[in-house]
Amino acid sequence: MRRSVRGTVAVGTTAVVLVSGLVGGATVASADPSPTPTPTYKQVTLSPEESQKLCNEKLPKMIERRDKLAKRINGGADVKGSVAWLKARAAKQKAKGHDKVAAALEKRATRRSERLTQLGTVKTKLETFKTQHCQAAK
Repeated sequence: MRRSVRGTVAVGTTAVVLVSGLVGGATVASADPSPTPTPTYKQVTLSPEESQKLCNEKLPKMIERRDKLAKRINGGADVKGSVAWLKARAAKQKAKGHDKVAAALEKRATRRSERLTQLGTVKTKLETFKTQHCQAAK
């Protein structure tokens, strides 16, 4: 009987030491005051073929995608995914007495309308890039 008690105490003590070692190691690791270094980026040089592909194929697709998204967000209540569509769904849910669902839909509508500001910035950046870098070489 004594052996089993000693064995249990030994196993319990070993477990406590291991766990405290793990916790102590995690505490020391998390107490490291040095912040993670920010990555450095090098300039990318494109070949003329890559530049041409970017300007003629990729950039127009990105601009088109941005325009389609803005059009959908600004669409009417019949356009799935638009702000008006989300607000109409929220009104239907509120009429049914589902206030939490209606509040969530209103919140989504607000966030979606805020995306238009971001999309405006994206359009400006894309157009600026196009005018600066997609001109025919003289």
